[in-house]
Amino acid sequence: MTNLFKKNSAYLMPFVFVTGVIVGAGALVSTQAMAHDIKSSVDKNIIPPFDIIKASANTDGRWATFLMELAGEAGTVTPEVTGAFRGSSVFAYVWPTKIDPSGVGFTPNSGVLALAITSHPDFDDTPLYDENNDGDPANDGKTWHAHWAVLAKDAACGAGFKVREISPGQDLVPATMPDLPIALDAPGQSPILFDNQLTVTLPVKGAEGAHFDAMTAVLNVSEENSHNPLLCVNQAHDVASGDLSFPGIIMQEGKANLTSN
Repeated sequence: MTNLFKKNSAYLMPFVFVTGVIVGAGALVSTQAMAHDIKSSVDKNIIPPFDIIKASANTDGRWATFLMELAGEAGTVTPEVTGAFRGSSVFAYVWPTKIDPSGVGFTPNSGVLALAITSHPDFDDTPLYDENNDGDPANDGKTWHAHWAVLAKDAACGAGFKVREISPGQDLVPATMPDLPIALDAPGQSPILFDNQLTVTLPVKGAEGAHFDAMTAVLNVSEENSHNPLLCVNQAHDVASGDLSFPGIIMQEGKANLTSN
């Protein structure tokens, strides 16, 4: 059965989960997957700051570094302010991975662990950190910052998946998670955005040898208090592999150069 994602922002197709891999709908475009990184051609139909041309990741066994290169300047487009948490948007650069969620403190085998660099000016979900250095740690949502999130299948979301809901006292969660009832962590490491690149380095267990992919996406907070899911992935601008097949491999530092072309 062909069920692939079309690399074109005009086709914001829903995703489905097949044997643990997120797959979309559309036509696969040509990409080059190397031994450890993923390369993707420029697509003029995608806004350049969200058009992925390369994604890579490596680890020293304790810390993992994720990198994304784009066709335009990273982080130059952020969501418009709505003035409310409900119904607001989140813009994100995302690395979905095959790392088990327990590697950062979530319940084992509870979904797809993804690293996301996000901007959302209508709320702040990193209350322990003052990202914009203005003395107020509760007004930094627009400043690009890092999250670990556990994604789960949900047909109610435009792109077919959500940030998984959690039950306090039942699900394992990291100590640095924000006060939201979803599997979202705010570990505090700051991403670096420079020119057309963005990188972030965070502690994580079990990263070496794990497969990964990369995507740029729009998430939305539900408009109603009683409506679940709370945070949906509704649009995908770009997917590095073209079909979210996770061709990248997180390599041990020092080995990556020996296996790439």
